[in-house]
Amino acid sequence: MKSLPRIDPKHFESIVFFTGAGMSAESGVPVYRGEGGIWNCYQWQEYACQRAFDLDPEKVLDFHELRRKAVLQFQPHHGHEVIAQLQQQHPDVRVVTQNIDGMHQRAGSDNVIELHGSLWRVRCAEHGVNEDYGEQYNTRHCPYCGQWLRPDITWFEDMLDTAVLQEMEAVMKRVRLFICIGTSGVVYPAAVFPALARQVGATTVCINTERPPDEDIFDVIIEEKAGDALQRLFL
Repeated sequence: MKSLPRIDPKHFESIVFFTGAGMSAESGVPVYRGEGGIWNCYQWQEYACQRAFDLDPEKVLDFHELRRKAVLQFQPHHGHEVIAQLQQQHPDVRVVTQNIDGMHQRAGSDNVIELHGSLWRVRCAEHGVNEDYGEQYNTRHCPYCGQWLRPDITWFEDMLDTAVLQEMEAVMKRVRLFICIGTSGVVYPAAVFPALARQVGATTVCINTERPPDEDIFDVIIEEKAGDALQRLFL
């Protein structure tokens, strides 16, 4: 395993940060799975699938307002800030996240690909997607047709958005440094992207408090919190 005391981003034409639940958990945001996870307290079948929304949209929206309120209690950490700074300094740094909490954007990142959608967007089946910030929804019904507005989140039993996957595919074709942060890398699509990065010759780095199951797919593994590791690697 290579050692990587510091990274000079100028040496890499394209950089991708791929972040999972551990990135946000470092800020205090409750995780959905695992010890203390939200789905240990709530049944996703009642709150996080299209069938639940069709049955009782108000109940589902109430739950997601609780999630919005919880997320807003926490702030981005130094790792989020390092990534945002690198985006300002480097012409091709992309963020791809499995998280729906918007922490990267709050830290100043743009060009964020949100694989599972966002707590801060709602959508109407007829009139598309709108941003919606705050603890409470601005409105729960489409102003054009009156339909219930659904959180723009990839719920259980949903397919990933085709347009988002196509954007991700284009990004992965040119990546030269792929940094996977805060995810075990065993669940789709997290399990796929490090392998894709290796196929195009990118350097692959894993930053996580636990070692990934598939260690061989990474050139470098750093068992640290993201905030500490990213400051050490890039600042």
